[in-house]
Amino acid sequence: MPFDAVRVGEHVHGHLGWLAAIALTHPAVLLRRTGRRAHLSVALGVALATLAGALGATLYPAYRERLRQPIFATAASMGYLFERKEHLAFGAILLAWVGAVAYAAQFRCDDVGIADALRKAAHWAFVGAAFLAIVTAVLGTVVASYRTF
Repeated sequence: MPFDAVRVGEHVHGHLGWLAAIALTHPAVLLRRTGRRAHLSVALGVALATLAGALGATLYPAYRERLRQPIFATAASMGYLFERKEHLAFGAILLAWVGAVAYAAQFRCDDVGIADALRKAAHWAFVGAAFLAIVTAVLGTVVASYRTF
């Protein structure tokens, strides 16, 4: 069997997606308590989600060229699941970055009330990001089990 970089990239993307979902859950849990620092957890969660998304974006042209039409032709519901996965992944990455910005901003804020609100916003942004990332990972696994490169 010849080496197919796209197939390897697809597997790495899938594994990174699951790791990102787990990594985004960690700051969501840590930021529940006031005063708890989660610098590394926030940074790793955002980095893994961004990396998984960037790899997915680089794989998209190959997906569009080689898989999209056959998937929609044989099982349109699977094709629509993949399309939803893309949108949810974008939402997860966006919420992760919102959470990271809110988390970082709280440390530069002099007003305790605003800093507390930023911390709560960061917590809820990571809760949303983790939820969307988990749903994205599940949908990606379902679609990949149906058809792959």
